[in-house]
Amino acid sequence: MKKPFKLSIILLFCYVANGQPITGNWEGALSIQGTEVPIIFHIKRDSADKLAATFDSPKQQAYNLQCSDVIVTGDSVILMMKMINGKYAGLLSSDKKILTGNWSQGGASFPLSMKKTSDVASAKEFKRPQTPRPPFNYNVKEVSYFNADKSIQFGGTLTYPLQKLVKKYPIVLLITGSGMQDRDETLFEHKPFAVIADYLTKQGLAVLRVDDRSKGATTGNFENATSADFAKDAEAGIEYLKTLPNVDATNIGLIGHSEGGMIAPMVASKRNDVKFIVLLAGPGVPIIDLMEKQSVEVMTAGGIPKEQSDQYRPLYKNLMTAVMNEQDTAIALKKATEVFADWQNKTSKEVVQRITKVIDEKSKADFIADFINGMKSPWFSYFIKFDPAVYLSKTNCAVLALNGEKDIQVDAKQNLAGIKSALPKTTNATVKEMPGLNHLFQHCKSCSVEEYGELEETFAPEVLTIMSEWIKNVTK
Repeated sequence: MKKPFKLSIILLFCYVANGQPITGNWEGALSIQGTEVPIIFHIKRDSADKLAATFDSPKQQAYNLQCSDVIVTGDSVILMMKMINGKYAGLLSSDKKILTGNWSQGGASFPLSMKKTSDVASAKEFKRPQTPRPPFNYNVKEVSYFNADKSIQFGGTLTYPLQKLVKKYPIVLLITGSGMQDRDETLFEHKPFAVIADYLTKQGLAVLRVDDRSKGATTGNFENATSADFAKDAEAGIEYLKTLPNVDATNIGLIGHSEGGMIAPMVASKRNDVKFIVLLAGPGVPIIDLMEKQSVEVMTAGGIPKEQSDQYRPLYKNLMTAVMNEQDTAIALKKATEVFADWQNKTSKEVVQRITKVIDEKSKADFIADFINGMKSPWFSYFIKFDPAVYLSKTNCAVLALNGEKDIQVDAKQNLAGIKSALPKTTNATVKEMPGLNHLFQHCKSCSVEEYGELEETFAPEVLTIMSEWIKNVTK
């Protein structure tokens, strides 16, 4: 699921006017809502002798992202990223080892200073043994289709078995989690949707995986879209599947991961042409409750003692409750300030500083402003008010719900209980907690968000087996 904040920042550096190169590694950190977000840039010359860069943000599950566009005047560097409407403006120090500036995005601005740590760019390399590689023993087809009003063209990959005896196949549409994702749901160079599609296709199923809006071969506007818009995108995918000659239209299913596990019931609850849905780490409780628990679990996994991180719960819940329906920013600021002051008076100075980084009135004002700015996007405004029970209670198709026992983003016990309780008693439902697995369904050790990229495993084999056997049983 989406965290309380999520920035996507992709930057490109160039030569300054005096001709000094800035190739190498640059490291810094954004401070957002009292949380440090490490940033690493790897800048090098490409094969055409032009500067190119990649960007890492470990806490945001982002590594080796490609960078673009730059304006340089003297020692001033302005870095743009159109896709996210973001800008970084920085000033290079006289010794060419420090960039001091601000990152601006979505009406918010955050200080960001970068320190050069190496003259040679060294992007992180990953081993991903599960990633499928050609040649494939099944059909692979690049496809495109439009939504009903032709405003968005979707690009995706369709895979289906080679066997000639079977004319029509049950088919699965994969629905990505939060954030702008490609069709493989690539995170830390893991490609879980490619792994899922590969396995299910080898088991005799057809699979369609699709780029999100504004990503890859798909058009449309991602920045202003909400989960309701993404549900419409999934419906466009279903309509496309029904036109395919080798698809069994009576056996169409959805597999959604994280936010995708929220969208699947939104779609299935209003359609009679969805035979089954698989919810991978999908929410089962109101999102505000999920996010309250997530924020504490992420803090604890990051090294803050549990007895301290638990004290953030009332602040997060009360701040959200106070401002999430308030349209007037000035009133929202006033309410949030009152909530924070009340919490601060009841909480030790040590815990306040450790959790929120608030040490004076200015840092308190910055924390509150950052919190409110993080809620301004159409996506988050819709998301934080969402209650999955509204849709789960109207879902009558077969449901398989799986959550990792060690998931710190979508707690297994909390959300599986919510799913089980919300589904109609007559629904063919299987609800299962998977031992030892994190939010990405990897066997984990520390089970923190930062560990996702350190693990070589992309997706637990036992989950692939469970999904495949369950789907084949439902569609036989």
